[in-house]
Amino acid sequence: MLQALRSVRPFTHTRAAAFRPIRIAKMTISTNPPVKLNDPSLWITNPSFLDGQWTALPQHETFDITNPATGELIGKLPDMTVADTRDAIAAADKAFKTFSKTSPQQRANILENFYRLTLENKEDLATLITLENGKSKTDATVEAGFSAGFLQWNAGEALRLFGKVIPSAFPNTKSWTQIEPVGVVAALCPWNFPPGMVARKVAAALAVGCTSVIKVPAETPFSVLAFVELARRAGVPPGVIQIVTTDKHLVGIGEELCTNPLVKKVSFTGSTRIGKLLMQHASGTLKHLSMELGGNAPLIIFEDADIDIAVKGTLVAKFRCSGQTCVCANRIYVHESIYDKYSAALAAAVDKLVVGDGSQDGVNMGPLVHARAVEKCQSHVDDAVKRGAKILTKPRPKREGKLANGNFFDPVVLGDAPQDCLIADEETFGPVAALIKFKTEEEAIRLANNTDMGLAAYFYTKNQARTFRVADQLQAGMVGVNSTSISHPTMPFGGFKESGFGKEGGPDSILDYVQLKTVTVNIE
Repeated sequence: MLQALRSVRPFTHTRAAAFRPIRIAKMTISTNPPVKLNDPSLWITNPSFLDGQWTALPQHETFDITNPATGELIGKLPDMTVADTRDAIAAADKAFKTFSKTSPQQRANILENFYRLTLENKEDLATLITLENGKSKTDATVEAGFSAGFLQWNAGEALRLFGKVIPSAFPNTKSWTQIEPVGVVAALCPWNFPPGMVARKVAAALAVGCTSVIKVPAETPFSVLAFVELARRAGVPPGVIQIVTTDKHLVGIGEELCTNPLVKKVSFTGSTRIGKLLMQHASGTLKHLSMELGGNAPLIIFEDADIDIAVKGTLVAKFRCSGQTCVCANRIYVHESIYDKYSAALAAAVDKLVVGDGSQDGVNMGPLVHARAVEKCQSHVDDAVKRGAKILTKPRPKREGKLANGNFFDPVVLGDAPQDCLIADEETFGPVAALIKFKTEEEAIRLANNTDMGLAAYFYTKNQARTFRVADQLQAGMVGVNSTSISHPTMPFGGFKESGFGKEGGPDSILDYVQLKTVTVNIE
């Protein structure tokens, strides 16, 4: 199971946290952060966060965090254990007893403070994201703002949770419903959007009065720790947010979060395989679950599409964050009548992408997060070429110096990809665009839906009737038409089929963190 936990979209973990309102607790930080920060106190290396203070764990083994662009060591963090996780859960449960009684306005105020502090420190968050994840400064800055958006949205949602008065079926009685927080939330978060995915889960939990234990991604922990520190400064009370950092103890900690009876809800973002394992563990205590799992998104380019717009959209849908997003277009179906024009335009546009260290100006695409991701991309390209696909993009020179040790995979466009290649069935999670020809609308829809996944789907057309017709038939939780911008705090995010269930973002996501109680009173 350990290998499964390190699958295409690994998640990793961090340790117990708690907060002291407004006052900055004493902490130990590295005297030499590996990058320049406007606020060096956001470089957290002691992630034990019980009782609202960052403290060291000298008795623990540590694990290394490296820069994926250079392979250089960024820092070390304590490899926390199952026993640490139990402590974190117990602290969160204790805090829940008081935090759940706070008023919606109090929680909204904390979230507004958190939102403001996140925007004020957006540049530092982006710097840390790029350092450990590798994505470009542009993508990292967008993610920092994206994270803040969930805090602002849920600050408003905290004030919009209403019960209902129900006309009673019985004489001399009054009945109503009231909404209550579910309890301690286990948030298992991925490395591809470290503070972004934490914000998605924790902001909703805070809004309703839940406490959280965050399992921080081992590949990208420092941006999450900085984000949690901002939460503390915003006034999140002690014990309300706990964190667990680990690399070697993934299996035991994951099982503990899913089986501990004090945890009432599990929210997981990661691969479908791991999601199924976690669901099995959580079934013993019938926990509330939200699962945002694997994707295999189709992108359809119909014969009447605006090719220039479609190419620009494809660059975003396929190559943003080096193709390491769950909603990346994995299979690109192109109508045979425009195939040559579209494929040539896309290959030319991809050849212009600047690949390098994401911290450098002008870089569009950084490295992949680890060597396993590089190996998977290469295996998908090799398989497609063996089956008849052609590489349409130009070869790039080898990297030298520090970047020679980075986890780089140059973007590739594969022409004439066969329908039986691995990419058609597996999520690549990297910068490989496979183009597959189709003849009819019916064929394109059939191919697009021919997957167990159903997270996102995209298509380009100028035909208004086709817009409604195809959107209705695509089996995905999110559909982009002439657009690849489908994720925002105001919009529900989640999939169909084996891409999971539950929504993050939008007006309904907060309901995943509450339970409904009915009260009936005899008024005689």
